[in-house]
Amino acid sequence: MPNTLFSAQQLRKRYGDTDVVQDLSFSIAPGECLGVIGPNGAGKTTTIRMCLGLTTPDSGSIQAFGMQMPKDELDIKAHLGVVTQMDTLDPDFSCEENLLVYGRYFGMRDAHIRERIPSLLEFAALTSKARAKPGELSGGMKRRLSLARALVNNPKLLLLDEPTTGLDPQARHLMWERLQLLLQQGKSILLTTHFMDEAERLCSRLLVLDHGRKIAEGTPRDLIAQHLEPDVVEVFGNGALALAEGAQRAHASRVEISGETVFFYTHNAAALLQSLAQYPQLRVLHRPANLEDLFLKLTGRQIREDA
Repeated sequence: MPNTLFSAQQLRKRYGDTDVVQDLSFSIAPGECLGVIGPNGAGKTTTIRMCLGLTTPDSGSIQAFGMQMPKDELDIKAHLGVVTQMDTLDPDFSCEENLLVYGRYFGMRDAHIRERIPSLLEFAALTSKARAKPGELSGGMKRRLSLARALVNNPKLLLLDEPTTGLDPQARHLMWERLQLLLQQGKSILLTTHFMDEAERLCSRLLVLDHGRKIAEGTPRDLIAQHLEPDVVEVFGNGALALAEGAQRAHASRVEISGETVFFYTHNAAALLQSLAQYPQLRVLHRPANLEDLFLKLTGRQIREDA
């Protein structure tokens, strides 16, 4: 990819008898948000850790900002911002102190960091909480403080590992607004997420991982068009499951059952909906195919335990 900011080539990582990441290659351009999605155990977090130099790949290479990992690890990290799944804020420091101490890790002068703190707190909508400690903050506030902290060194690339996990809808939407602002400012983002609406909203391109392998790559819209029928009809209620093998199946390219719901994937929703009209006791939802449908088709509906 021309004008590449970050590139990983043929990464492999094995723990014991398990290949956690297998022959994974991807690149990130300036101003791009690359999303990585996949089930638990797909290799998302291990990939992030290799990109950060926290885990050494068994083979493959990582280049960033014209430098090579691990040879130039410290110089590369100076241009990175990181928000991890787990809260790593210092509970004994206030919000502004968390930012000050973190900036020192990059060798920044205190005066320079203090100049940046007001704008970072304003960006995170935490100006009024400058002297509050993390224990006094809501979950959403903590995540925004973690994002502000990741911006202390004015990074070129942000690595965000499921940054909105555990947040309520309002807090998640506010986080999305802040991330969109960063993209508009020209920052690049590598994002792992379990939220398909988050991936579709933020990501210009997606990698779909399963069992450590890249099984699909492209823009959200292109992936949906490539792998899915355009229309989905969900049917649930008393008698719905019987329709999975009934005459309605003829109007669908693919039929799936999840719990008490039948999913009809179709190119001809009108004919299917007309057929379903004779079952007024059923509840019917007609909608366009989305990333969640793509995720389930490519990786399956079976629940997986954390790896």
